[in-house]
Amino acid sequence: MGKQMYHYATVSKALNELKEKGFTVDFNIQESKIINNPNDFEIVHIYRYEGETDPGDEATVFGIKSITGEKGVYVAGLSAFADKSAAMVLNDLAIKGKNNPNQI
Repeated sequence: MGKQMYHYATVSKALNELKEKGFTVDFNIQESKIINNPNDFEIVHIYRYEGETDPGDEATVFGIKSITGEKGVYVAGLSAFADKSAAMVLNDLAIKGKNNPNQI
């Protein structure tokens, strides 16, 4: 399945829309699952929000599906993209998915 990029006015609108689509798990509190088992997840939706005046307001919302069918979201601020973080793992998955559309 190809990744979907949506453009919402705010992060909260993106989260509400994803929730309506069944993405109800908060993977921010289960971050270790993503870090320890990245191949168990597929990024279905990606939403990037850029702050108009402050780069610190940037955020990425990932709509994620696990191999068990669990669907949820992970929200990463600009500072979340550090080594060994779930945000970096998801970013790598997104990049791999561009090169291998048949992944998961």
